[in-house]
Amino acid sequence: MIGKNNLNFKIGNKEIGQGKPVFTIAEMSGNHNQSFERALEITEAAAKAGVQALKLQTYTADTLTLNVKTEEFMLRDKKNLWKDQSLYDLYKLAYTPWEWHEPIMKKAKKLGMICFGTPFDETAVKFLEKLDVPVYKIASFEINHLSLIRMIASTGKPMFISTGMATREEIGEAVGIARTAGCKDIVLLKCTSAYPSKAKDANILTIPDMRQLFNCQVGLSDHTLGIGVALAAVAHGATVIEKHFTLKRNEGGPDSAFSLEPEEMKTLVVETERVRQSLGRPYYGATKNEKLSLQERRSLYIVADMKINDVFTKENLRCIRPSYGLAPKYYDTLIGKRVKQNVKKGTPANWKLVNKY
Repeated sequence: MIGKNNLNFKIGNKEIGQGKPVFTIAEMSGNHNQSFERALEITEAAAKAGVQALKLQTYTADTLTLNVKTEEFMLRDKKNLWKDQSLYDLYKLAYTPWEWHEPIMKKAKKLGMICFGTPFDETAVKFLEKLDVPVYKIASFEINHLSLIRMIASTGKPMFISTGMATREEIGEAVGIARTAGCKDIVLLKCTSAYPSKAKDANILTIPDMRQLFNCQVGLSDHTLGIGVALAAVAHGATVIEKHFTLKRNEGGPDSAFSLEPEEMKTLVVETERVRQSLGRPYYGATKNEKLSLQERRSLYIVADMKINDVFTKENLRCIRPSYGLAPKYYDTLIGKRVKQNVKKGTPANWKLVNKY
């Protein structure tokens, strides 16, 4: 990898990167269902699940689109969760009131989580700066919004950049703009911008390629069902995992269909850490915890009483457990040789017992 070897960095008191616990993000999105009390409950549930961070989306319907219902402003894809809604109505439904941000962030901080936002325009950046968020995220749909990326990067704060739909050239352009404008710490999030997305479209093997190509940390913003894809991402070097989060999917919400419930999120946190710890390094031989198990290997033992000058045969020499005798590979070497002294059954074979002549 070119550039700096250590790409780790800190957000508050939490370090992100290789050798550190996976930075898990619970995305609230519009799953509060326009209830402030529910938003606070989601915040509490995320903290109990053990995630590192809670993310909000910071926009209004008017900053994203127009209140127009001509065909191009309608969602018509039959596979789309929000089929036949207008863009404006969808964003109005999923919108998180800006006056909620500060109390949610204060509660998250009190519960030990980092809380930040995904701004979708310049006014949202200015708003989040007043709240002194420690990190920003660029949504997949905004990766070509270079003026927004430049503005966020100029704050000097770390940045997560979701890469759903983006070409290699578009990612390179976004990363280049961010670095030039002053952002030193970037995490690219491999993402499939379909809701929900399919595991077969995740292309997790892009993660190590992306890390090497752009010389930055890489994570996953995951819209698949379950946690399997997220675990695969960690196995391939992802240091950040973002999943949408809700209290109960059957209670509805714009993103509830592909969101994790509290127990699932807790499992994700636990299992991603297990996967991370399992990666280790290229290693051969017994680990520290395997040392005692070595005695359960086979080795060569005298299995019948022998007198001096008796010949080793298959009747008095066997390959058995434990491992205190000569290695099994010497069995054929010993067969036909003579023993130097009287030996009792159960004695591990060793070279001192073997007559060389």
